[in-house]
Amino acid sequence: MPDRGGGPTGPRIRVGRPSRRARTLLMTLGVLAVLAMLFVMFAGFWTDWLWYRSVQYSSVFTTTLWTKIGLFAFFGLLMATAVGLNIWLAHRLRPPLSAMSLEQQSLDRYRMGVAPYKKWVFLAITALVGLIAGASASGQWRTWLMWVNGVPFGQKDPQFGMDVAFYAFDLPWYRFLLGFGFAATVLSLIAAVLTHYLYGGLRITSPGARATAAATGHLSVLLGIFVSLKAVAYWLDRYGLAVKSSDFKATGNWTGLRYVDANAYLPAKTILFCIAVICAVLFFATLWRRTWQLPVIGFGLMVLSAILIGGLYPAIVQKFQVQPNEQAKEAPYIAKNIEATRKAYDIDRAKPENYSGKSTVKDKNRLRSDADSAASYRLVDPNIVSPTFQQLEQKRKYYQFPTTLDVDRYRGKDTVVGLRELNIKGIPKRNWINDHFTYTHGYGAIMATGTTTDANGSPIFTEAGLPTTGQVGKYEQRIYYGEKTEQYSIVGGPQKELDYEENGEKSTSYRGKSGVNLSNAFNRAAYAVTFSEPQILYSGAIGEGSRILYNRTPKQRVEAVAPWLTIDGDAYPAVVDGRIQWIVDAYTTTNGYPYASRTTLGATTTDSLTAGNETRAVVAQQNQVNYIRNSVKATVDAYDGTVKLYQWDTEDPVLKTWMKAFPGTVLPKDDIKPGLKEHLRYPQDMFKVQRELLTRYHVTDAAQFYSGSDAWQVPDDPTNKDGNAVPPYYLSMKMPGDKEQRFALTTTFTPNGRPNLGGFMAVDADAGSKDYGRIRLLRVTQDVPGPAQVQNKLNSLPSVAQFVRDLKGADSDIQYGNLLTVPLDGGFLYVEPVYAQGRNALYPLLRKVAVSYVDADQPEGDTTKDTTVFEDDLGKALNAVFGVDGETPTTPPPGDTTKPPATGDAALQQAIADAQRAFTEGEEALKKGDWTAYGKAQADLAEALRRAAAAEAAAKADEKPAAGKPADQKPAGQQSADPKPAG
Repeated sequence: MPDRGGGPTGPRIRVGRPSRRARTLLMTLGVLAVLAMLFVMFAGFWTDWLWYRSVQYSSVFTTTLWTKIGLFAFFGLLMATAVGLNIWLAHRLRPPLSAMSLEQQSLDRYRMGVAPYKKWVFLAITALVGLIAGASASGQWRTWLMWVNGVPFGQKDPQFGMDVAFYAFDLPWYRFLLGFGFAATVLSLIAAVLTHYLYGGLRITSPGARATAAATGHLSVLLGIFVSLKAVAYWLDRYGLAVKSSDFKATGNWTGLRYVDANAYLPAKTILFCIAVICAVLFFATLWRRTWQLPVIGFGLMVLSAILIGGLYPAIVQKFQVQPNEQAKEAPYIAKNIEATRKAYDIDRAKPENYSGKSTVKDKNRLRSDADSAASYRLVDPNIVSPTFQQLEQKRKYYQFPTTLDVDRYRGKDTVVGLRELNIKGIPKRNWINDHFTYTHGYGAIMATGTTTDANGSPIFTEAGLPTTGQVGKYEQRIYYGEKTEQYSIVGGPQKELDYEENGEKSTSYRGKSGVNLSNAFNRAAYAVTFSEPQILYSGAIGEGSRILYNRTPKQRVEAVAPWLTIDGDAYPAVVDGRIQWIVDAYTTTNGYPYASRTTLGATTTDSLTAGNETRAVVAQQNQVNYIRNSVKATVDAYDGTVKLYQWDTEDPVLKTWMKAFPGTVLPKDDIKPGLKEHLRYPQDMFKVQRELLTRYHVTDAAQFYSGSDAWQVPDDPTNKDGNAVPPYYLSMKMPGDKEQRFALTTTFTPNGRPNLGGFMAVDADAGSKDYGRIRLLRVTQDVPGPAQVQNKLNSLPSVAQFVRDLKGADSDIQYGNLLTVPLDGGFLYVEPVYAQGRNALYPLLRKVAVSYVDADQPEGDTTKDTTVFEDDLGKALNAVFGVDGETPTTPPPGDTTKPPATGDAALQQAIADAQRAFTEGEEALKKGDWTAYGKAQADLAEALRRAAAAEAAAKADEKPAAGKPADQKPAGQQSADPKPAG
């Protein structure tokens, strides 16, 4: 056979270790792989640090990081030490000789197998429990910071006399320590038992003693520690009763002590504490007595006592003492719950005022005149007109407006506002460069009067165009940070950005200071890993001056720099001192206010507008709370992303605690400039939480509270069929007794299970008002139709039925706007705009206005009360509902001696003429379908209106004030110089 090699004469094939070069290559590849893995892990940390440094909140990052590291290291090491020490001690206390038994012989195999790796097994176990415990402890960084920085509330709980800070800041930390102690003891006990068993200290089947004296003593000490911790738990449980949640038919969700808690559970916990202490002493005494008999008896007694004293006895007290006379027994505790809940939610000053619902004015002309000044009826519904803004002011497909617009005040008038933000889905050609370099920002704030529309039913824009012009003057219009801006952008480098297109493309390059510099390769590599985009590392579009912008929504930014705050669901924009500022309301909360009932923020703040809309959902650090304050007002600059936190509630102890933990992050209230303060308002989510609590806690009498006879509910939105709660509405209006309109946030209540109007709530929402935050609560004492009843009556009108048939014949749909409720002369005025939109139309138009005046005192045949009408505009509707013929009366209210402002000024007349001409041109463009011309006409109209307002203000400034009245106050009913609108 031929020689195939490998034999004595053939060539040798060496099979052995790789060559030195191969080994070096493998080692190099291994090191590179490890370094790559470490870099991937490090990249997220590094980019977070760069981001916090870029927004100048690096102290938040470092404080949070070092707190987490400290807790991880301390408690991880403590757990590892506790478990490791007990394993070592059990091994050291092992008997020198094992019993000759089948049990021990079978264990010999395991002992022999573990012996060579004993040290490594020991280190692995202690390291594993240490890592798990450290990771768990690091998640308690908020609890630690609140405990170590807590400040007193200055309020004591009525049961134990402890400051509320004990329950809000101290008790959560003590419970964590107790839970950690139990975990360490149980793990140590398990580890000790296994070690003693493995090395013969414990026996199950072997003859003789089941445990050595050393094992007995060791385990007795651990059991004694466990029972001692149980004694501490019983003692803390006494205080825990003040914040314990339970079901109670009078309130549903109850927090705090009830009769059975104070008279059964509280003494039971004290008795169990004493028994546990005695039981622990018996376990420790086993070190000397070397017998388990007494400790086991003591432990059994403790368990039996827990069942009888802690469970059976309270049930007997509840059954035979409380239930036969529950109202009387629970009354003192209900009173404590009412007082604490009202304080915790800042509703303790809300005192219901009886409001009969009966009209106090019989003269129909006076009613009509009073209706003019009662409110600025917002006919432009921000929840409906977004498509109108989109169609008329979008300008390009890569711009968009939010689904729900915002309501603000400009020049003292309610104004609907929407920002023209970037819509990345509308970019003509999608690629990486266009998505992240070219199309980087939105452009301009679009505004429209809230109370009027043009003759076609479209909003009258007071700020419009691209770039925008109008009432707010010159400002930075580029929007790099907004509610819809969720992708990252790379700006400021060699790649130019598209600024806007109007008579040709205009480019720009970002000059702001925000974002993280990408000039060095290390940062680029870190972001390439973080965003899983390799092109960031090598793209030629990135160079000197390039900065990456991300975390661009206002709520994201505020939540990141203040992770201890709960963020309101609705951030809203305002033009302040030449910049667009996002205003974000933020709350401090706690779940530990004694006796105050809890609420779930996610459920309480959901209504027909927020359901299913994540962008308008509250960002809650703690969903279950029983204390809340709107303690911080935050702003985010839409151009450079600057975040500022302002202290708003200067008395809130929770905010003071966090300001101690993160010094320098929250600016004092006095730093809020007047221009910004004009646009601050009462937050919606806070209002919704308060109104939910006030459905029950407007009642302060314990007996009446228990009976539930005066309980309310938040009605479902009658204009929406999804069954969610009616949203609160911002509205400038008068409450009974007010002499002038106030910017308010309003809502209605209905009695539980009934559709009629039970109550009306309004809060002064103007931050510049001395009464800001004052809650006015009207309890309707007579039977007055509620929102659903008014809506049903409207739907049943023959004129509405005919209108709907006509719309369907024209292949159009009807949309009901916000149903506004306004108290008026003892009754209630309901106003609802009605929109129509053709199937092929691009946006809805205001077509009708429904008005209903409801009055509990309606004589038969009186058509001026409890009347619902459906007319072409608000003026006609008000005339019809009050039975007034002809023009809108302009009689001022009694005592108003204000003179009408002069209108003969040449500048004013010219502005009015220009406005009329622009209006006519807009109507002609609309008929032709020329949207470009229509947009230009709207911009011209807005500019003319701005000049008219300025001229009118100048004319009024030259006049002498009437006696007792400022010269710039209009008489009731007087119209502005705006072209006469449909609404």
